[in-house]
This record gives sequence, C-alpha cells and structure tokens, in this order.
Amino acid sequence: MTKSLGLASLLLFSSALVAPALARAQTAPTTPGPQTGQATNAADQPAPAPDAQQEEAPDVSVPGEIVVTGRRANLTRDIPQVVSVLSAADIQRTGEGDIAGALSRVTGLSVVGNGYVFVRGLGDRYSLALLNGSPLPSPEPLKRVVPLDLFPTNVVSSSLVQKSYSVNYPGEFGGGVINLTTNAAPKKGFLTLGGGLGINSRATTQLGYVYAGGKHDWTGFDSGSRDLAPALKAYFDSGARLSSGTVDSAAIAGQLVNAKNALLQRNPDLPPNWSVGVSAGKSFDVGENTLGLIATAGYSNKWSVRDSIQQYSITSDLSALESDFERISTDNRIVLNGLLGVGFEFGDNKLRWTNVYIRDTLKNTRLGLGNRNNNVTTDVQQQETRWFERQLIDTQLVGEFKLTPTLSLDLRGSYANSKRKSPSELSFEYIRTNVASDPYGQYFINRLNNGNNGDANASYSDLNEDLYSGGADLTFKPITDLSLSAGYSYLKTKRFSSRRDFQFTAPSSFPNGVAMLRPDLLLSPGIINYYKIQLIETNEGNPAFNASLRNHAGYGRAVYQITPDLSIDTGVRYETAKEVVSPAQVFNTAGASDASTNLNNDYWLPAATVTWQFRPGMQFRLNGSKTIARPQFRELIFQFYFDPETNRQYRGNPLLQDSTLYNGEGRFEWYLGSDQRVSAAGFYKRINRPIEAFITGTDQLVTSFANAPKANLYGAELEAQKKFTLADWFNAPFFSERGLLVIANYTYTKSELKVGQGDSTAVYAATSTNATDYFRDGASLTGQSDHLVNLQLGMESSGRLSQQTFILSYASKRVTSRGLANQNQPDVYEYPGFNLDFVARQGVMLAGRQFDAKFEARNITGRRYKELQSNGTRTVIYNRYSPGTTLQLSLSTTF
Repeated sequence: MTKSLGLASLLLFSSALVAPALARAQTAPTTPGPQTGQATNAADQPAPAPDAQQEEAPDVSVPGEIVVTGRRANLTRDIPQVVSVLSAADIQRTGEGDIAGALSRVTGLSVVGNGYVFVRGLGDRYSLALLNGSPLPSPEPLKRVVPLDLFPTNVVSSSLVQKSYSVNYPGEFGGGVINLTTNAAPKKGFLTLGGGLGINSRATTQLGYVYAGGKHDWTGFDSGSRDLAPALKAYFDSGARLSSGTVDSAAIAGQLVNAKNALLQRNPDLPPNWSVGVSAGKSFDVGENTLGLIATAGYSNKWSVRDSIQQYSITSDLSALESDFERISTDNRIVLNGLLGVGFEFGDNKLRWTNVYIRDTLKNTRLGLGNRNNNVTTDVQQQETRWFERQLIDTQLVGEFKLTPTLSLDLRGSYANSKRKSPSELSFEYIRTNVASDPYGQYFINRLNNGNNGDANASYSDLNEDLYSGGADLTFKPITDLSLSAGYSYLKTKRFSSRRDFQFTAPSSFPNGVAMLRPDLLLSPGIINYYKIQLIETNEGNPAFNASLRNHAGYGRAVYQITPDLSIDTGVRYETAKEVVSPAQVFNTAGASDASTNLNNDYWLPAATVTWQFRPGMQFRLNGSKTIARPQFRELIFQFYFDPETNRQYRGNPLLQDSTLYNGEGRFEWYLGSDQRVSAAGFYKRINRPIEAFITGTDQLVTSFANAPKANLYGAELEAQKKFTLADWFNAPFFSERGLLVIANYTYTKSELKVGQGDSTAVYAATSTNATDYFRDGASLTGQSDHLVNLQLGMESSGRLSQQTFILSYASKRVTSRGLANQNQPDVYEYPGFNLDFVARQGVMLAGRQFDAKFEARNITGRRYKELQSNGTRTVIYNRYSPGTTLQLSLSTTF
C-alpha cells in the first residue's frame, strides 16, 4: 500500500526540479533480498542497531524510477546499476568550490581542462551531464556538454554517477552519466550566511598584468565599455562585405582600440580571492496542502596567474621549434549563481518548479615573449586582452500524479538557455630584430602586417543555445516484486555561433617610428586616418553557423525481483535523431561554402543488469548494453576557434559520423556496514567510429577531428571505504568521539585505436582519406590515463562538527593531442601526477553564535601542470606552468 511521504520527505528524496517517478514507499517483500524495483517502507522494518545506522538517503532526482530502500537507504548498493553517489556530506568533505572538483574524487573519474569530466578514460563527448534528470546546454563553442566547473557546490545537493547503462537515460551514454540534483526545501526553515577569503602563492600580492576594462567588471557584468562600436555594429547590420570595397573600414578600425581595452598595466599586488553566499528555505501549510520554498545565491571573485612555457614543432624529429614562448596569463574569474525552487503537494500529487542561474565571467590578460620559425635572433612580443561571459539559465517543471495505488504518471518539461560572449578579443604582436644594422633593431615595433613585421587583430564571438526538453514516465506495479515502466522523451537544441575576425593592415610607407607606439596610440583614429590603415575580415567564408539537434525517444523497462537473491533490470530504448549544422548567412551575398552536416539516424539500444546477492552484504552485478555518441556541434563546424586556455586553434569537420559502443561489465560488491564497503569491477567497451582529434598545419597548428575506424577500451576498478574508531587505538579524551574514515579507489584503463591499411576516414577539404594518415594503430584514446588513484584520510567527530581530511589524487599521463598528421610525430601527453589537498571543517562559537569554519589547502606540494611531446631524444614543452598553492578560510552560520 502506498503511503504519502509528505512534502518534507518528498523534497529530501529529490530536488524541486525535474524528477520523473520519484521513490514511493512500498510494503517490504516478505523475504529479504536485494531491492531493485521497489522502495521499502522504513517503518515496516526492524530498527537497525546503532552501529548499523546509515546516513539519510541523499537527495537524488533522475529520469525514470528512483530506486531506494527507505529513509536510510544505501543507494550505491540498492540501485540496480553500477553507481557512485556523492551526498551533500561527501561534497562538503572534499571542500571543493565546484562540482567538477568534487567529482574528481569518484572512482574512475578524472577532470580534464575547464571542468570536463572523463569517465573511465573516455572523453567528455562520452559523458552525459543532467540536472535533476534533464539535459543542459553548453556555453562553450568547443563542446555540446556543459563544463561542470560552472556549478558551485552550494547549489548541488548530490551527484550520482552511473557507469552502467539503463534505458531510462538518453542513448548518448558512452562512459557514464553524471546527474546533479540541486538543493531542495528542508523540513525546517533556515537562513544561512557565509563568506570566505583565500590566497594563492602565484597570484595574491604577486605581479600580474591587467587592463582597465569597465568600471563594473568586478560584478561579472560589463558596464557598456565593450558594446559594439557604432561603426562596427552598422557594418554587421548592413550585411556588406569589407572585401567589396564599399565599406569605410578605416571608420570601423578607428573605433575598436582604446586605452581601456588594449593598454596592459603591471599590477604588482594582486588582491586575494573572496566569496559570499546566502541560502534560505521554508515550508508553509496552505489549508491541507503544503508549499515549500528554497533560494540560494552566491558570488566569488578569484585571481590566478600562469607563467607558462609554450612551444611546438612541425618537424618529424622535433629538431626545430616553430614557436617558443614564455607567456604570463592573468585571469580574474567572477562567478554568480542563484537557485529558486518551489514545491507544492496536494493529496498524493506534487508539482515542482525550479530555476537555476549561473554566470561565469573571465577577464584575461596575456603577455608573451619568444621566437618563431626557428629564428632565435628576432624577438616576438605578443599581448592579448579578452573578456569571456558564460551564462546558463534553466527552468524546470514536473508534475507527479498518483493515478491508482499501483499506477503513477510523471510529466516533466524544461527550458534552458546558455550564452557565451567574447565582445572584444584584441591581440597585438611587436617585433625586435636585434640586428645591429637596423636603426630600430633594439626596439619592439609593429608595422601592422607590412613585411610580416608585427600584427594586430580583433575578434568578436557570440554563442547562443536554446534547449527544450520534455518527457513522460508511466510506472505500473502489478505485484510487489515487479515494476513495469514506459517512457517518452523529446529534446530540441538550437545553437547559433558566430566569430568575426579582423586584421589591421598598414601601407608600405608606414614609418618605423610610429610603429613603436603602444597599441591604443598605434590604432588611434588620428594615426589610422593619416596613414590610411585599413581593416580586413579574415574569415568571410564561414563566420557564422546554425546547428540543431532534434531527438525523439521511447523506452520500455522491467525491474523484477526474480528470487530473494536474484533480480534483473532490463529494457530497450528506441531513439531517432536529426543533427544539422549549416553556415549561417550574415552577408547580403551568400557564400559558396558547402561545409554542412545532416545526420539522420535511429537506433535500438538494449540494456540489462543482473544482480545476484549470494551472501548477506555481498552481491555481484553483470551488465551489458549498446549506446551511442554523436558528434558535438563544434566538432562539425568548419570554423576556426582559438582556445586561450590550451593555446590551440581548432576547426571542425562536417563529415563526422555517430559512434556506436558495446559495453560490458562485471562487478563484485561487499558491504561491511555503515559507510564501509569493498568493490572490484572489470569493464570492456568496443567503439565503432570513435571521434578523435588530430593536428595539421605548418605556420600555425590546427586541431581538427575525424572518425577513427575502431577502438577497444578495457580495465578494472577497485574501491574500499572503511571507518575506524580511534578510541580503540588511543586512550586520550581527544579521540573518544573521533573516527578515522579511509576512502581509497584505483582505476586501471587501457585503450587502443584499431587502424589498418585500407581503413578510410573522411576529413572535409583534405586530400587524403587514409585513416593511417591521421591515426596510429594501438594509440590510446585522447584524454585516457592508464592509472587513476584517489585516497582520502579523514578524522571526524561523532559528537560535533569536526572534520580533518587529507585528499591525495594521482593520474598517469594521458594524450591531449595527436602528433602532426603525416609527420609521424609522437603524441602530446599531459602529466597530471600527484596532487595533495587538505580540508578541515570545525564548529566554533563566535559572539555567542555557532559558526561552521572551513580551511582548505590546495596543491600543497606545488605540483606543476605540464604537456610534453617527446621522442625519447628531444622534448617539446607544449604547455608548462605552476598553478601555485591555494589557501582558503570561510565561515558560515545558520539562523
């Protein structure tokens, strides 16, 4: 018999967002066994012994049926799939500021770049990210998946990582799914205020290079100083081409550069990092119904400085450096976030509405000095100023309706919008020849691309993506041990991406004396008009693209407790999807580009998981499934994009195809007690047409993408979690209420590309279709580390808030880029190595109030970031810098 959980319990089981078919309390089976399709009413069970008490089930909201076993469930054990769950307590223990950092502690997960999570060595394209069971758009030009460093931990209640596929999830499930559940309204009203202050050894009170920008930059919003210049806006609106000769390019050029956006200044004393946050929640009785509200808001302001060595070579033996630079990059990152959730319960029916807002702004300044073209005599000085705005708005609504005691219907819908704007990327290059016979040989000059002496460029990029999704799940439970589900989901994604690139050019008579001027004076209106400096658009062919993905899916699923010891979760999903990428017309006269994509595919995707509990606390799982991976929009768009984080230029390939994956896994789990377990797993994946990156180019390297013929990936995972009572070891009063928590996991992964003579691939505008010209047989998949290790050693008090945790992580080398195509160059590897953090949380009394104090020490050993390309004799440093050690102290109190 179904019993109402009440709003407080309801919101504890899932957030006030999209949650199809949440857990419902059921009468327990007469014979104990592993729970699969049913939730067991804790009230019908014997009270556990004190030492067996488990933490309250984390707040989890996923598509389809949520599987729990009552109010004190162990989700990792009881969900009929291979999952890892980070509860709010787990996330707090890591002390990370964003959810990507917290997820890096999960078995088999690694974080690459700016918040992209790799599951078992598979790249971010094989990882699916959901927010309360609904998909999210990405604000990144290079990605379709959302970077998880966008999500501060203060808005996330739990994170569920599922590594074995079940048909209630979308078919794009290569490595796994990461489902974030946001905070829900609590049983008791509260108001929490907090703030923090931090320092970084490479940034705080150290030298950085900055530019003025706008007076409101510290808020993460531009004050209008970066609005399009009037002449440039009129040019964009006109649809004319600069190359037509009918546009006054000098009038545009004279409005683009000024002291506020182009003048670099030394700041010898960068400020500390700081953050503030507030959250509140309350439930209200409305007649016999209940209304719950929750709201959170946060702000953070952080500085970082990277003193990098960046090189690359275009020779097969790496004997000559085409580019060799030292670059100092100063970043000021401002993050704003907010959440508003409303839950309303009337009878056995529930309505939920939640809104999430995240804005992530990066103000970047970079100054570099080095050499090019293997010329060690001539010095090249480069400077860049940039402003990147990333924004995500998401609103989700769900209705849960109990039609009969055995039949339930859940409806959900969501709309999300993401934006990324870079309203003014300015770059300048000055040359010093160091030639004695040159009167200006000892000075840096910029002749604005005349005689290849100096350069000046301005770029304006804009990305907007809308995502609409909806779905319905119908669940029928004819008997206690059987749950039958059917569902439908719809997704529509539309993206517009544009990048307009301009170059300033001076006539041959441009004097060297004037070329010595700093950028804002060099490109002032008077200089531009007097010397007839012109502006050209360097990418009139493909400056903008439209992209869309429309997906329909339906599934049928059965979860059956066959015997008290044996259960099965099986089903099949059918998906049809149309993915289209085409050039957008921004000029009155259409271009001749045929760089478009039209993928229209459908798939049957079966999955099954069998769970056998052969002894109390011990069980074995066996899973098999078929899944897919679609090309990401950016990988399809034949348009240049420069990523300042990696110092790489990218361009898509419109001829990419979908990848298909065949997955298998066996897993042993032993649950020793509350929060104590040991597990071991082996997994295998066969990937047809995996999408991999390769490099081409001469003067400037360009990263593009192609389908390799095949790849295999296999590996094993080990995980152990154990609590120790320190009073058993030490007799001192300090240890009487303290325990030691040890969490350790290790993942071994091996992957191999399968490329043979006669295998072909398709690359747009390339002369070769031989796969061996782009990929090497036996090479590892991009981003895959053979070894991942995480170790947490934490001391915790059972009587009050007191936690001290050391967190050690290790990742072995992994490929970040292929060697230059057709040159037989070795691959470029990143060496993450070891990282040691320390996090302490302590309850303290200040001014008569209870405060939660948190201290963090990150990268204690000063580990450096490095990407290297080596053939055993010569080594090219693609990127190397020290991120420094970060110390952070924060306080919060709850009213």
